[in-house]
Amino acid sequence: MADAQKKEFATYKGRPLVRCGDEIYYGNMEEPYVIRMEIKSKKTVNGNEIADKVTVQLMATDPYLSPRKALVKSSEKNGLFLAMDIADIWLGRALAGKV
Repeated sequence: MADAQKKEFATYKGRPLVRCGDEIYYGNMEEPYVIRMEIKSKKTVNGNEIADKVTVQLMATDPYLSPRKALVKSSEKNGLFLAMDIADIWLGRALAGKV
């Protein structure tokens, strides 16, 4: 019964990708680190709204850490593609123990 209620998330390079409004979480919350991306601004291109400025944050998932201490790295990128690129690199390195 519990398996029937388990939701399947979209993935990027084999890791879960979840969006809620202008926030995107990349990675598994059961692992030590996850990426949080926040869309800061958008622009319209050919009638479609796309992300312009995106903040990328590598965060520890330890529930006992304060939000300030959970933040490991942070950067701002121009566009979602560049943000996803650096997010995948940071998360891969962090999970490999190379933080």
